[in-house]
Amino acid sequence: MTTEQQTEPEPEAAVTDPETETAAPETAVVPEQAPAPAAESLPEQPAEQPEPAPEPEQPAPKPSRKPLLWAAARWTAAVLVLGGIGTGTALGITSMERTDVPGLATENDGRWAYPKISLPALPAGVPRPYTKGNAGEVHHADLRKLLLPAPAGATLDPKLNGGWVSVDQFLSQYRKDDRVKLSEPLAESTLRHVAARGWTMPDGTTTRIHLLRFNSVAFAEAFKDDALEAGAVDGPLLDGVEGVEIDGAFPTEIRVPYTVAYTFVELPHDADQTRWAYIQAGDTLAVITQTRQGEALTVPFQQTVALQNQLLG
Repeated sequence: MTTEQQTEPEPEAAVTDPETETAAPETAVVPEQAPAPAAESLPEQPAEQPEPAPEPEQPAPKPSRKPLLWAAARWTAAVLVLGGIGTGTALGITSMERTDVPGLATENDGRWAYPKISLPALPAGVPRPYTKGNAGEVHHADLRKLLLPAPAGATLDPKLNGGWVSVDQFLSQYRKDDRVKLSEPLAESTLRHVAARGWTMPDGTTTRIHLLRFNSVAFAEAFKDDALEAGAVDGPLLDGVEGVEIDGAFPTEIRVPYTVAYTFVELPHDADQTRWAYIQAGDTLAVITQTRQGEALTVPFQQTVALQNQLLG
């Protein structure tokens, strides 16, 4: 649109040239002085006389100023537009997650490279949790397919390969005294299935995820509150953990609606440190643990908990 508006003044200047209209009468006057020979000399005169040639060039500077002004305005507008686009792009990039900006070279913040994650398919006519027609918040998908996949570079645990595991296997990650305390509530809670996956990263971080599906939301919530005491630090402790504190650094903005998450960190700790989380999503309870020699890193722990929570929510 801009280029069309710029070219319109040029044809107008060519059409409204008064010099071209006055030149025609002058050439028409010459034949009156010499009938035949003057007509032959007239074509020679425009070529010899420099005046007719510059005369159309004289008005050229006038219309040429308009294109120059248009060009200046066009480039000014272009600069402003590009500046606006650049500002918008910068704002967009700063508001996006670093891993969401393709091709942007950023410093590694410690996140793991998880594969593309999608919700598993459901049987026809079966609603997902927290949707209309599923007031019981039941997960109808295969529990094993709701397990978070291992990230790139992980060494899979052959005992926790994403399949079903026994209640005893789940309880083995707690201290011996606490296993007894938890076994009875599990037996009375109509627990349906336990699925688990585990892996170890090159830096030595060991991750274990257990998903427990109960017969109803009420049983899942009762086990979380009464047996695990997820809302306090007085509940059962994992094997090898001596002290525990609530992980107050876990960002609330990555939590998933309709689910509840509790995160803990081992403090003080000895040679290695453990972080763990409880997530209740309807009839399903997730138990996520990460242990690393020296210090259990915050970023991969938060990333793992957030992604597993999204799969359940």
